[in-house]
Amino acid sequence: MKAPADPARFAASHAVARWCAGQGWPVHPLATGQKTPPANCPGCKGQRHSPTECACIPAGRPCHGFHAATTRATHIDDWWHAHPTWGVGVACGKADLIVIDVDAHSETVPDRNRLLPGIPIHDSINLAGLASGFDTIALLAALRGHLSPADDDSTLRVRTPSGGLHIWYRNPHPAVRFRCSTGSSTKVALAWQVDIRADGGYIVAPGTRTSKGTYRREGTAHLPAPMPEWLGEELVRTGHMVQHPPSPSRPNPTRTRRRQTVTRAHRVLDPLLLEVAECAAIREGAAFTEKLNKAAYTAGGLTAAGLLDEDTARVLLREAAEAARPWQTTRNERIIDDALAAGSARPLHLEGRS
Repeated sequence: MKAPADPARFAASHAVARWCAGQGWPVHPLATGQKTPPANCPGCKGQRHSPTECACIPAGRPCHGFHAATTRATHIDDWWHAHPTWGVGVACGKADLIVIDVDAHSETVPDRNRLLPGIPIHDSINLAGLASGFDTIALLAALRGHLSPADDDSTLRVRTPSGGLHIWYRNPHPAVRFRCSTGSSTKVALAWQVDIRADGGYIVAPGTRTSKGTYRREGTAHLPAPMPEWLGEELVRTGHMVQHPPSPSRPNPTRTRRRQTVTRAHRVLDPLLLEVAECAAIREGAAFTEKLNKAAYTAGGLTAAGLLDEDTARVLLREAAEAARPWQTTRNERIIDDALAAGSARPLHLEGRS
């Protein structure tokens, strides 16, 4: 006779699932004692079909792993009442989460040029003692002049049974999508022993118990903070971005703020704004900074000459920059401020221009 389920175990797992769903994070079951989803139902095991073609998911049955993730309370209650010892997974993409998964495995440290893909590490940098993902993510942060995400107490961090750390961030620009990766990949990786959990992946929820131990929240933060802009830039640099923000075929940054009659100032500035916005279609090598700097410098000259209102100029520049690089708002603002100030020192008069 099957032993009754532990009521406390059910209460804990069910509560975790309901709490995550309450944050807007779709959840799905993990097999008892494991960090992987349970097997598909018997009917799906013998078939080859994609999750989008499966009748189980619309019917509320937890097939196909994270593809079945939901925030619907009735499904969650049914699943964990039927299987009280199941763990809880969170579908990162559906939840607009990006999780930095830092490992602490005992492995041979690779050559220094493979520790941070795309970043050569000079021989003068002492790597003695480097042994895990905690070291490589700290090194990357130090090279960029920032705090290591592993030490970021403003966001939810979860200690894993193996001694690793899951650092949860909220995607501040949901129109920009990122892919998963493993730190050992030779194609897409942020750092050695640092994995990324994003679209197409899931993460173990805090409080989940496995045969290896419990995933425990660390620090005081209970919720993910927005992902730091520098870290978003690093994910873009390392090829993690899979979808650019939507933009019209011909961006029109001025929209309703622009008068029907096109002024001479707009004739000069609009082509520059268009060049900035069109950088959305090019991930790297678009000379985005130079184009935004040129547009802002020109706008500064136009405002100094009394041909353009400064507040309007800022709106136009911000909209064009956000259309192209929405993950680096702070950097965009800095470029705009500096170039506007420089341009305002040289008024741009348009006499003789048509």
